[in-house]
Parts: sequence; structure tokens; C-alpha cells
Amino acid sequence: MMFAQKDFEIDPILAKPLMAHLSTVEKGEPRDSPVWFIWEETYLWIFGTSADSFVKRLQHEPRCAIGIVDFDLQQGILLHVGMRGLAQLFDVDHARLLRFLSKYLGKDRSTWNQWFIKHIVDPLNVMIKMHPKSIVAKDVSCFKNGPHSASENGNGR
Repeated sequence: MMFAQKDFEIDPILAKPLMAHLSTVEKGEPRDSPVWFIWEETYLWIFGTSADSFVKRLQHEPRCAIGIVDFDLQQGILLHVGMRGLAQLFDVDHARLLRFLSKYLGKDRSTWNQWFIKHIVDPLNVMIKMHPKSIVAKDVSCFKNGPHSASENGNGR
């Protein structure tokens, strides 16, 4: 994996329950899908179903890009992680799926919304491993504080 720009360590940002935007291509046209993710073993993992349009697109064209933004208007934080690479599809690893769900739903499984589990989680049958070929980790927090970004002033995360 090659960093084109690395203003900060990505692991703490990618550990947060943030949304990612998965960019794919269909018939030469760009597509964008908001997705949850888990960062493990230097790969980004995403879950879906074989019926999901982004899964079908990745089956035909594995090249993709991912954008993740950690944004806090009050503190003036704007951290961007962008990746370009190739997707590889697998059957679901249930241990990884539980870690993925715990990131977003919390570790206490008794608090998880059972309707969500039954209708959204249980049908998941595809695990996507995104192999980053390049990563950009850019701190653009200067929008609020001028050239002295929030993270440089100690307000960052």
C-alpha cells in the first residue's frame, strides 16, 4: 500500500463508526454507495448481499475507490481518507461480521435492534475485501481556523 499523502495516522479514524462512500463503475458511468466498513489487516471490509447493486458492479469491475470523512464543524475538524484499489468478494466470515456490527451497533448484542438484524444483517451473504493500492490521508481542518488547522492547535482527534 502506498501513501500519496499522509497527514495523520489512519487507524484511529478508520476505527470510528463513520460512513464510507464506495465508488464503482457501471457501463462506463460512476456510481456511489454509502457503506459501513471495518478496517482490519490493512484492508477495508464491507458487507452486502448478492442482490446489492454495488456487489454486482464489483463482480464485473473490481476497481473501486473509497472516501471516508471525519467532520466536526464545532471543532473545525475535517479529516479525509481516500483509497483506490481492487475489491475481492468472499463468503461472509461471521466472526468478522460480528466485529463489524459491534463497531456500529455497540458491543452489547442485547441492545441491537432485532428488526435490523433480521431484515438487514441476516441476509448479508457477501464480504468485500478492498485491497488499497493507494491511500491519501489528508487533514483539511484549516477551513475554520485558517492556516492553523484544528488538529495543529491541539483540538484534533
